[in-house]
Amino acid sequence: MRITYNSLPDFIGRLEAEQELVRIKYPVSPVLEITEIADRMIKRGGKALLFENVKGYNVPVLINAYGSTKRMCLSLGVANIQEISDDIQRFINLAPPKSWQDKFSLLSRLFEFTKFPPKRFKGAAPCQEIVLTGDQIDLGKIPILQCWPHDGGRFITFPAVFTKSLKTGKRNVGMYRMQVYDKNTTGMHWHIHKDGAANYHEYQEAGVKMPVAVAIGTDPAVTYVATAPLPPGIDELLLAGFIRKKNVELVKCKTIDLEVPATAEYVLEGYVDLAESRTEGPFGDHTGYYSAAAMFPVFHLTAITSRKNPVYFTTIVGKPPMEDCDMARATSTIFLPLLKTQHPEIMDMCLPEEGTFHNCAMFAIKKRYPYQARKLMNALWGTGQMSFSKMLLFVDHDIDIHNHKQLVRYLLNNIDLEQDLFFTEGVLDVLDHSAPQPLYGSKLGLDLTRRLPGEFKPRRIKSGNPELPALESLLKGIDCVANANLPFPDTGLKPLLVAINKTHPYHAKEVAEMIWQNDVHNCIDIILVLDGNIDTKDLSYVAWRMFNNVNPNRDITYRPDGRVIIDVTKKSRQEGYPKDWPEELRMDKEVIGRIDSVWKDLGLD
Repeated sequence: MRITYNSLPDFIGRLEAEQELVRIKYPVSPVLEITEIADRMIKRGGKALLFENVKGYNVPVLINAYGSTKRMCLSLGVANIQEISDDIQRFINLAPPKSWQDKFSLLSRLFEFTKFPPKRFKGAAPCQEIVLTGDQIDLGKIPILQCWPHDGGRFITFPAVFTKSLKTGKRNVGMYRMQVYDKNTTGMHWHIHKDGAANYHEYQEAGVKMPVAVAIGTDPAVTYVATAPLPPGIDELLLAGFIRKKNVELVKCKTIDLEVPATAEYVLEGYVDLAESRTEGPFGDHTGYYSAAAMFPVFHLTAITSRKNPVYFTTIVGKPPMEDCDMARATSTIFLPLLKTQHPEIMDMCLPEEGTFHNCAMFAIKKRYPYQARKLMNALWGTGQMSFSKMLLFVDHDIDIHNHKQLVRYLLNNIDLEQDLFFTEGVLDVLDHSAPQPLYGSKLGLDLTRRLPGEFKPRRIKSGNPELPALESLLKGIDCVANANLPFPDTGLKPLLVAINKTHPYHAKEVAEMIWQNDVHNCIDIILVLDGNIDTKDLSYVAWRMFNNVNPNRDITYRPDGRVIIDVTKKSRQEGYPKDWPEELRMDKEVIGRIDSVWKDLGLD
């Protein structure tokens, strides 16, 4: 039986019953303090948090509700996320009926599918127990977080944003952060590639205001599907019903012609004026860096409706691991069957958390013909949201792409650096800061699949030199090195990670050449150069930096002897980077100290 929840309070009750929730009664501020507490708990694999005493508010705050494999399963009502993927696969595999018995079986399954569309809620909707309009509207009464010190203000981070196409009338539910400007206006951060932005442009062309409704604190399946990478025109609430095995119940808004989930905690009703835009940001984003301030549409509230005793449901994003990493893992499992309908050779997919969704995707494929991985690279770079991926890696279907340390060892023992790397250019996610221009830059594909007849030349596999020199000898006379690491001394290709105190443009390449002058036995094949504040022994952090900061064509350099330099350092204008490098997210020391001093009172140990 699929477990369903009628509301967020139902889900909170289940979390508590499963001992997956901690209630915090100690007074804390929504400005930075909740972020600091939640970030610590997320990174240690902690529980969901319900802050019941938020300074200046009488509304509790729920955070980290999805932040583990178990809680992701609980949120979608399954014992294993694979159950949802299997359900989707069964519908994809529906074959034409060959007999009356087959026809009745098919009809039964199709009737099951017809139960999923959303339907009208009967009676008084819980989300409209309180209705505020006009001067009563005040976003300041909701404990909206300021997440990071240099954020442009407070941001609503878990909104299910409801719009509809002006041309087709089809509904879209997306998740777009919303900066609070004052008591009745916010920003509407529609990325240019998103469906909400497509609807916005339809209204722009028609020259009419766009109605928008924002549901906060829906049942967990509805909040999740607002993040789902569905094809354009597919109703997210149909997916929510499919996951829940139960229809999503809707109620018409009080002041605009849109429908919203009837059991939401809050609903913000209003419109976007197409002639108006305003500076939004900066914002501490899921990349772990601040995304820059830019001009975005403005959302004007015409009503706030809510439950009598609402809970404010929110999340924070930043350097992984974060709550959204567990959501991304669920998404890659759920949507793999749909990706396989277009690309049936794909057997498995992994979005490593260090790649922050769009910077790296890895695939295990069943290869049948020469250059099939190259074909697939180009195909995926033209497929939906996968087109934003900066780096794609392909291995054969019998390689475990989820064991990342083993996968790196496989790469270093099997890759031919001159033949297996494929460089191209294309669209990038708007949050990719590594490229010299927005939305477009270099991409890299790595083909580690086994050679088939007619494919390239045989790989040149290096067996490795057992006489690996000491780090001291490799770094002799190089004073700018902060720390270094030889993480895989026994693999065929040997990488050296080195962090330097960079003092001038192209310093990274100079240091790499100096190291190779000291490498008299030609042992080091790849030198990855990072900024001096990086601990090169923290391989997950190094990978996160590399995926974020590398623009492949610019930052991966081949030497004539086939060895490779990867420059992961911050780039300057003198190096052809035309803007200021974004700042990495860090909490204020004062806030860290304040939370340190009250940690025992929070009851989290």
